[in-house]
Amino acid sequence: MQPTTGPAPAPLTMLHLGLGSFHRAHQAQYLHQLQQSGDRRWVLASGNLRADMADTLAALIAQNGVYTLETVTPRTERSYTRITSIQTVVPYSPGLEGLIRIAADASTRIISFTVTEAGYYLDAQNRLDLAFPDLLSDLERARAGLPGSTLYGALTAMLRARWRANAGPVTLLNCDNLRHNGERARGGLLEFLEWIGDQPLLAWVRSNTSFPNAMVDRITPRPSAAVRERVKAATGVDDPAALMAESFLQWVIEDDFIAGRPAWETVGVEMVSGVQAHEEAKIRLLNATHSCIAWAGTLAGYTYIHEGTQDPAIRRFAYDYITDDVIPVLDTPEHPSPIDLAGYRDVVLDRFSNPAIEDTNQRVAMDGFSKIPGFISPTIHERLARGESIASVALLPALFLAYLQRWHAGQIPYAYEDQAMDPALAHALCEAVDPVAAFCAERLLWGSLAGDPRLVHALRGAMVRVNQFIQEHQP
Repeated sequence: MQPTTGPAPAPLTMLHLGLGSFHRAHQAQYLHQLQQSGDRRWVLASGNLRADMADTLAALIAQNGVYTLETVTPRTERSYTRITSIQTVVPYSPGLEGLIRIAADASTRIISFTVTEAGYYLDAQNRLDLAFPDLLSDLERARAGLPGSTLYGALTAMLRARWRANAGPVTLLNCDNLRHNGERARGGLLEFLEWIGDQPLLAWVRSNTSFPNAMVDRITPRPSAAVRERVKAATGVDDPAALMAESFLQWVIEDDFIAGRPAWETVGVEMVSGVQAHEEAKIRLLNATHSCIAWAGTLAGYTYIHEGTQDPAIRRFAYDYITDDVIPVLDTPEHPSPIDLAGYRDVVLDRFSNPAIEDTNQRVAMDGFSKIPGFISPTIHERLARGESIASVALLPALFLAYLQRWHAGQIPYAYEDQAMDPALAHALCEAVDPVAAFCAERLLWGSLAGDPRLVHALRGAMVRVNQFIQEHQP
């Protein structure tokens, strides 16, 4: 008897919120690779929660989600791939109707999202910070049954529609740099649902969702006209949605999926029982160092990250920070790191020195009021708890304070963006009689360390070095 054959089952969907460059250079490429291997059981649908990237969104819709990705090695070797994994580009609408419809479909098994650290609206205790007007607005909209533009306001509308459609469990997957991002997104969403008083939906979310922690890594600059020109010259395709990324690519995910997942491990994704070691290495060795170089590079008059990384003084700031203060707290006799941290440090600095990336200080310098507590303060806490010096790590917040003072004076050559910063507070810190003491006393930045004499002393010493560095880099 011949086996019965029939049509292949309809693919399952991963819905991604945040159709920016990073998603298209990272998650979309991994799924593209999986599909190219012959595994077409999953497809992507992607869209935005806010009315941004209108031109790119229009180009992607016109091209049926297909676009060209240029990748560049540290030796400036370029290659080009047509990415075809995004089956559905969801047009933006204020009511998020298209995203809600897909989220409520039973074939959608993963809702993923890329947001900035500030986009979680969490305070130092990982509770929702209701001082943000857009978060308060979304609470009111959610109580009225309307979708919002914050992560929580949007997810509430999507999960409410899914629950009412009886569409089954769904995994909510973070694709960003926040430490313990799955746990913190879950906590923020559950608290949001408690605030709006929707107990049935709250109970459904508790039982029918999972939130894996994850770590992502790939340098993806904002697309430029030059990328489009190179793509056309190399491929013959004039692609207004083309983008560029470095050749390095990494994704580490806690394997906690309530409704199935793609076989990502077959294309290089690390599926693990816990991501903390990778997460800490990425956040402290890469993310914090990236910010260090961007702040220092701006102060030195550079435009691009590679220029700062190739500057001996800035490279020494970054190298000493990692070697003196980060590696000793991440790799101890009691808790040895599974990662070769010194090797990772050298790879990171090699990646940052890639001149072909042309990653701007403007892009990397943003959101300092989230990055100090998220990326840098933990190392200071741990070094001080062990009675150890913080001389090298203190250079990073000192660089940011000097950067903030230049912003205060209107001398940053680009627009500084910081979702977590209160501009009035930032100006007040810079205008204080003792800016170092005022900066170190700010609980938004330092939590329980605010005002600690050891922190103040270290920052004063670091500011001497930073001011000397600035003097040496005057034109």
